[in-house]
Amino acid sequence: MRYSRMRLSHKIIVVTLFTMIFVGFSVLRTPSMTDGPAASPEDKGREDLSRVEYPSLKDIKWHAQFIEPHQSLESLFGADWTLVARFNRVDRRHVYPGTTIKVPDSMADIRSYTPLPHFYQPAARHEKYILIDVTEQWLGAYEFGKMVFSAPAATGKATTETPTGMFRISTRDRNHTSSLYKTANDEEQYPMDNALRFHIGTDNVSYWLHARDLPGRPASHGCIGLFDEEMQLRVFGTPQKPALKDSQRLYEWAAGEEEYEEDNGTSEELEDGPVVEIRGSLPRYLDRPPLDPEKNHKT
Repeated sequence: MRYSRMRLSHKIIVVTLFTMIFVGFSVLRTPSMTDGPAASPEDKGREDLSRVEYPSLKDIKWHAQFIEPHQSLESLFGADWTLVARFNRVDRRHVYPGTTIKVPDSMADIRSYTPLPHFYQPAARHEKYILIDVTEQWLGAYEFGKMVFSAPAATGKATTETPTGMFRISTRDRNHTSSLYKTANDEEQYPMDNALRFHIGTDNVSYWLHARDLPGRPASHGCIGLFDEEMQLRVFGTPQKPALKDSQRLYEWAAGEEEYEEDNGTSEELEDGPVVEIRGSLPRYLDRPPLDPEKNHKT
């Protein structure tokens, strides 16, 4: 009887040890089976900008980088942060812990990056011509076909897409605000500094080029937004040292006082404003981040 009891005790000990070893192995093994830091696979906030597919990036080597606590574009890339911001079509307000961005393997590859042609034949006979490519989320400003500058742009999102076709700048309003939408805290009408109207829809809704947040993807209700960190500082209190001011540059070039009369800061109709061409469709947003290096850059 004693021998049988000993065998039973041994069995209990063996089973207990085996269970502890198995559980311990599973716990130790778990980290190696999970992905590195990244936004949720569901990504309802669409924080993973590596999933926004732009055709022009197929010839540029890049990798995805997850933004961790206490990291920023400035801390990661120093003086080159503006290059990375433009490459991602994103402003500093929208690069926060939990965001994933595209980072070029070599900064040299994006120092003069633009997805639009440096010479655009349809613009050759126009003194000033604005081209917006919805697929690339980018704007180009041309004089007689030659690009004079280009910049990231945020067009309308799905269900409120920006109209495509040929238009013309018809109105300027340096201090315009939205009559339909408010800021996130609902405290004031959404600011639309440096606004240039290019279209009025059949529903009497106006479409403008103007200053706005750039979250790295199509985001507007149909208008086209450009960087303006001075507007963001005034409205949102950040960034403390504004650097990106593309909406101001476009406004001065297209409708500034060198071209028209003194600007009193209110809505004014313009004659013979620049032609605006809007082409393309929304960029693809991949269901999952590109896992295969062959898919996110050329080898």
